[in-house]
Parts: sequence; structure tokens; C-alpha cells
Amino acid sequence: MSLSFEGRVVLVTGAGGGLGREYALAFGERGASVVVNDLGGDTKGGGKSSAAADKVVEEIRSKGGKAVANYDSVEDGDKVIQTALDTFGRIDIVINNAGILRDRSFPRTSDLDWDLIHRVHLRGSFMVTRAAWNHMKEQKFGRIILTSSAAGIYGNFGQANYSSAKLGMLGLSNTLAIEGRKYNIHSNTIAPIAGSRLTEEVMPPDLVASLKAEYVAPLVLWLCHQQCAESGGLFEVGAGWIGKLRWERSQGRIVRHKEQPMSPEAVRDKWDEICDFTDATHPNTTQGSLLSIVDVLSRVETEDDIAANPASSTSSGINPAEAVGFKLPPTTCSLSNTQVILYALGVGMSTKDPDHLRFLYEGHPDFSCLPSFGVVPSQAAMMGGGLASVPGLNIDFTQVLHGEQYLELYKPLPTSGSVRSEASIADVLDKGSGAVILLDVHTYSGKELLCYNQFSVFVVGAGGFGGKRSSEKAMAALPPPNRAPDAVMIDTTTRDQAALYRLSGDWNPLHIDPSFAAMGGFQAPILHGLCSFGFAARHVLKQFANNDPARFKAIKVRFSKPVTPGQSLQTEMWKEGNRIHMQCKVKETGAVVLSGAYVDLHGPPGSPAENLTKEAGLQSAVVFAEIGRRIQDMGSELVKKVDAVFGWEITRDGKTAAQWTIDLKNGSGSLHEGPHAGKADVTFTVSDEDFIEVVKGNLNPQKAFFAGKLKARGNIMLGQKLEVILKDHAKL
Repeated sequence: MSLSFEGRVVLVTGAGGGLGREYALAFGERGASVVVNDLGGDTKGGGKSSAAADKVVEEIRSKGGKAVANYDSVEDGDKVIQTALDTFGRIDIVINNAGILRDRSFPRTSDLDWDLIHRVHLRGSFMVTRAAWNHMKEQKFGRIILTSSAAGIYGNFGQANYSSAKLGMLGLSNTLAIEGRKYNIHSNTIAPIAGSRLTEEVMPPDLVASLKAEYVAPLVLWLCHQQCAESGGLFEVGAGWIGKLRWERSQGRIVRHKEQPMSPEAVRDKWDEICDFTDATHPNTTQGSLLSIVDVLSRVETEDDIAANPASSTSSGINPAEAVGFKLPPTTCSLSNTQVILYALGVGMSTKDPDHLRFLYEGHPDFSCLPSFGVVPSQAAMMGGGLASVPGLNIDFTQVLHGEQYLELYKPLPTSGSVRSEASIADVLDKGSGAVILLDVHTYSGKELLCYNQFSVFVVGAGGFGGKRSSEKAMAALPPPNRAPDAVMIDTTTRDQAALYRLSGDWNPLHIDPSFAAMGGFQAPILHGLCSFGFAARHVLKQFANNDPARFKAIKVRFSKPVTPGQSLQTEMWKEGNRIHMQCKVKETGAVVLSGAYVDLHGPPGSPAENLTKEAGLQSAVVFAEIGRRIQDMGSELVKKVDAVFGWEITRDGKTAAQWTIDLKNGSGSLHEGPHAGKADVTFTVSDEDFIEVVKGNLNPQKAFFAGKLKARGNIMLGQKLEVILKDHAKL
């Protein structure tokens, strides 16, 4: 569906030619009412004429569009905006494009050269945007574009005046994006490369001709459309290419000690480490910068060789050999209707939606527990300080961040009763800037396994101990498909959302105490990541599973950015078979808060893959059911990767109990019970029990083969390709 600007009023400054003209024409063609502003001066700021603006207005009108000319200087911002109000009654979009050049080498730059550039570019943008701001604020909609340049980002010889003004545009835009969040006012910065009156003075003619303004306008229109959630972004654009820029910061090094003077020699000695961008961070808020300084002060005050050399200290603080495999003390949790309902309210369910009643009323005939509640009983291992008991994890628990979460259900969760959770350290990874701890938690009702959680926690500053960077045990986050989402759901959190959610057991004062939040560098308490997790999970459940908890299989998310209670959560979803990829954003800012996320669903009752689970008494039947789903979801892709037919003979008590064929050679792949009609490329024979141990990762296939537990005939080497469908064993 094409993007329309019908009903919107757009101001484009410097619209008499070049980029500004292209923007004005593009907006006019798509239904916007356009104010074409141009002083009509030369490229150095001299002279004045109405001809340029009038010509563009006529072009727009000749195509059936609506436009009016304005000839005021951008320094007279009130007059420019008044033209929009007088003619069209409102102002929705401001494109700050007007500019001039007065290039001089730095020592030859006069006061006039400096002042005039800043007056037109930076002050002019300020004056025009300020005049429009309150009108946008009252109507709860506004889109602002500030025009920077490569000279502003990187510097350029002979353009000290121009580059400083252009980088100032970025700072202005970033602040406007922050102050405009609650009013649905977005501000973004572009650094275009295009042929214009300005660039023709500094570029060869053939290059100017190839860098058409029409290759920049589409980005500007998208950033200004109501569907676009981007705000506070910086984009380079030209020749049909668009790239987003961000800041990068090295990990740095602390070069002072408590109660000791700091010397330039200490800076010299640590200079290579200070400038080392290995495992660089990407700060994007002043709060994040402040948080780093607070962390430095904390480390210096606790004094240590840690402050002087974090890498060497953490080598003694973390010992994966001691930690991995360690089992934490079991925890128990008594479930009740009250807890189940309180959790549902905590993740935004409401009696306003009739579909929610089954999760909010114990007397409902289908009263159920939300699937995402499965994280609550398991988090006791974290909340109770269980990690402190793990040998080999000598870490600062004030530096622990919740990075990722995986939850898988083996049956719908009960609404009452007692459950037991058993946690163990699955792996410890060295990310350089920190350590990642994978905590596996299995939750049982009696002897029956209810659910499995994997907490991925990041310990800031605990890296550098020489450990591995990745793990086959980690449940991987996955990017969404490269297309528009199939569904989008939006829910607004309340100011009390965090206060309500914490009653489900996460009592961290960061989510309720303003003074504690300020110590962490936040302007206000933030929402629990697992609360956003619950919002997104129920969005998928409603959109693709008709709110049926029995169809919910698993969910994986990465926590990317915090949410402030009162903001709106926007979940974008892509259906790929029984896997729903998703990402969750703050609607007001466009910030992605849950990334790399997906939900796996069981097929509807009666589907072919679902029927396979009815194989009586064999644990392996459930695994083959999941393999069948995977083939349904991505069969053609698997056929390309594998190109083989596998036969399986599952035994019990030494006798064949079931046979399966996995055909990843023909058509789009298939799974069926029984032997292959032709000849399988390789056939495996294994007991039901040993098969499950192999799938779980508890029994190495090679060791099983040499021990005689796993027999194979045919092209045995093809067995390595089975990893494609047997990976992520917890999902099986």
C-alpha cells in the first residue's frame, strides 16, 4: 500500500531548487499541502527573489497538488510557519533544508563567514522548528527533519563554519526527539549526498549529475510518515543507498586509584587499551554515559587492581570449570488463582477485552494460566541470590543484567498447586566486556516436567578470563524476516504497570524507587523486561493462537532497551509456519525493546504433525512430531542443505517398536511413520531411551556409536547433517 500524506501540511525550507524542490514535489504528489519556502538568494546568502519558490509552487499545482510560496528568511521562523497556518490551518511536517556555503580555510574564516552560516543553518532551523513545535504538541503529531552533512559528521577542509553548524543540527535533532516522545513528535537527521547548487561548487560535474536529488527524497518521506516510528536517527543517503550511523565507544580503562593522584604517565601507559575498540559499546543516551561514570566511581571507591586492570582480575573471579554443571539448591513455589490473575493483570490484561476473561476470572469455564507465567516459578533461583552460591562465579551482583530469556512449555501450566524448580549453570561465556552466564531451570509438578527456562545474564566488566565466546547450549535469538510484518498489536502500559508487575515476585527497587532508578542513570523507574516479554507473548497468543494456551510451545527474546511505564508497546509479528518471529518497540520512540524474538506454536488440534504425538508410550514420538513441524515450516530450505533420506528404527527391550523416515531429498521434504519405500541413504537403530539422551545432548552420538548404543548402516557420514534438524534440543 502506497504511503499517502493526504491531510498533512508540510513546510520545506530552501525548496526553490535541488533537494528542497524534490522534497516539495514528492510530498505534493502524495497529497500533502506544501509550503514552499525559499528566500531566493545565491549560494553565499546574498540577494532575494520570489521566482524560485513560485516556480516550484506552479509545478505542484500543475499536477493537481496544493502549494503556497513563502519568501521569508528561515531566521523569521514565525512568519514562515504563519504562512502554513494562514493557508492550510495547521503544520505537521517541517523539513529544515535551507542552506548556504561560505567556504574558507580556518584561519581565513571571517566573523561574517562564521555567523552567516550558523544563522542560516542552525539558528534558522531552530527558529522555524520552534515556531511549529507547540502546534505539533497540541495536535499530538509532528515530524521534523534536520539536514546535516558528511562535513558535519567527519569534518572537511575549508568548512569549519559549515561542519560545526551541521553537527549542531544533529545535537538539536537528538534533543527534539527526546522532548517530543510523549507528544508523538519525531525528529531525525539526514546527511544527504546529492547534486545541488551547493554541491556543484565542490564536486565534479559528472558526479553532481549522477547524484540525483530524487534518490534522497524517498527516505525523507518515509521518516515523515505516520507509520514510521524512527526518531533520533542519523542517516547518510545518496545514489540510492541509505545507511544509519551510531556512536561507538571503546571499553576504555580506569587509570586512577583511590586517594592517589592521576598522572599523564598513567594515561600514556594505558593508551592502547583506552583506544582499543574490541567489544565496543554503542551508547545512545546521556543516561547511559552517566551510568558509565557512576560505574567508574564505584570501582575506584571499592579500590582494587580490578579498576586498574579489569581483565586480569576477572581471570581469578570467574572459573568456568568450577561453575559449569553446578546445580543450585531447588526452589518451590505454591501457585494459586490469585497469583495467576495478578500476573495476567501485571502484563496488561484487562476485563475491557472479553478474550482476557479466561485469564482473569477463576470461575470462567476455561480459566487458564498465561503461558509466559512459566518464568515466574523459575526466577526464584535468581531472586533468592542462588548465583552467589555457585563456585567459580566471584562477580559483582550489582553489575548483573538480564540479557535474554527462553521459555518452553511441555504442557499448559496449572492454575494452582506446588511446583519445584531445579537450576544449573549450563555455560559461562567470555564476551570481553563482560561475562554471560547461561542458567537452565527445569520446573516440575511432582515428577512431571512442566517447563524449561534458560536465563542468559550479562555481568558487566567480568570478561577477559580467557573463556569461550559462544556455546552450543545457548538458545539462539533469530532476526525477523526481511519484509513488512504480518500483524502488529499495540498496548499502552499504565503508569503503575511496574508497580503491579513486581507483585509477581521481582522486587528490584529499580522498577519502583525513583532515587534508586536515578542511581542507575534513569530519569524514572523502568518496566521489568519480563513484563514486556509477557505483553509480547500474549499478543502472539491472541493474534495467531486464538488465546489457546495449549498451542503455546516456546518463546525466545533478547532484552534490548528499557521501557518507561506509561509508554506503548508495539509488537510486530511475522508468521513462518508454526514459528512467529517478532520484535517489540516503544511506539512513542521507535526504540526496539525486545529483539531477535520468536514464539513457537503447536499446530491446531488434528494437524498431521500433532497426530504423531499420539504414538503410544514412546518418548521419541514427541521428538519426531517436532521434526515433522520443522519440515513443514522450512522443508525446501532443509532439502537444499541436507539432500538425504534418513531411516530410524526405534527399539524397546531389544525389539523394533517404531520406524520413521525423514526424507530431506525429495520435493519439499517429508516425515512419515514406517520404512522408506526405496532405500534410505543411512539408517539408524537406537533404543527409545538412548535416542532421547542423544537429542537432549546428554549422550554424544559418536560415543554412543562406538559403545554400540547407536547403530548405523549406509553412508554414515551423512549423519552429521542431522544437526540441522536436531539442534536446539530443548525445543524438541
